[in-house]
Amino acid sequence: MLVLEDNFSTKLQYETYIALGNFDGLHIGHLSLIKKVVELSKKNNKKSMVLTFKNHPLSIINSSLKPKLLMSKGTKIKFFESLGVDIVNFINFDCSMMKMMPEDFLKNLQYYYNANGIVVGFNFRFGYKNQGNVDLLSSLKDKLNFKTYVMEPVIFDNEVISSSRIRKLIAEGDVSSANKMLMESYGVAGKVVKGRQIGRTLGFPTLNLEIEDSFLIPGRGVYHTVTNINNKLYKSITNVGVNPTVNGQKLTVECHVLDFSEEIYGSSVNVHFINRIRDEKKFNSIDELKEQLNKDRAYVLEK
Repeated sequence: MLVLEDNFSTKLQYETYIALGNFDGLHIGHLSLIKKVVELSKKNNKKSMVLTFKNHPLSIINSSLKPKLLMSKGTKIKFFESLGVDIVNFINFDCSMMKMMPEDFLKNLQYYYNANGIVVGFNFRFGYKNQGNVDLLSSLKDKLNFKTYVMEPVIFDNEVISSSRIRKLIAEGDVSSANKMLMESYGVAGKVVKGRQIGRTLGFPTLNLEIEDSFLIPGRGVYHTVTNINNKLYKSITNVGVNPTVNGQKLTVECHVLDFSEEIYGSSVNVHFINRIRDEKKFNSIDELKEQLNKDRAYVLEK
């Protein structure tokens, strides 16, 4: 698979079918677009392209409203490749791109990437101030000589699947519901750093994780997780909170990994959140905390 970061400067030498969208955390709604563009390209002996943004448009339009990330660029690339996409282009959304009129955006797709067809979601907007929509796309298809394919919304629990809906669920701690709409269980990458090491004294040593500020951290609570360390998966329990029983003040992400005792300070691990076990709470004593931690561990071992 070819990975580009091209803002309409490279003229491709072959024809394409292009799926357009933010693809902000890949969910099963996105899957319909990706499958469609791959199907069309194979059927017509062309190349399939996913065209998305390297950075969220709000990072330029209004950075204070920029949402937290649901998925890293590397993970997106892995999924696009596994689904048979030929090319993924991460356009840098800058001031020039922000001011581009909708018709000019489409002309560039046609000129630089030889678009035979364009696949979008039902609510796709594009161009300066989001003036472009699926109706404009359809009205220009003959003029610009491409076909359009508009995918219907994908419904889960009587609501349209969207990244904003998934973000809300994760922020509330309902990762199990969010996972039903994502292409894999929600995960974050974190660098292992030294903490207060209180977990060791309780018999529950933890990996204290430093998470990039741009990524969404699930709401406070104790979670059943799976942790990837050096490409090996381990059952784990992850606490997102302030550790009130031991007078914690700062929000931390601490992961107790079952059957793992190595020191890996400075390493990066990936933690996937399966479901929320319970609220974080302040226990009356350390012994009461240890008793609950043993129950948490027993719960995860059974899964």
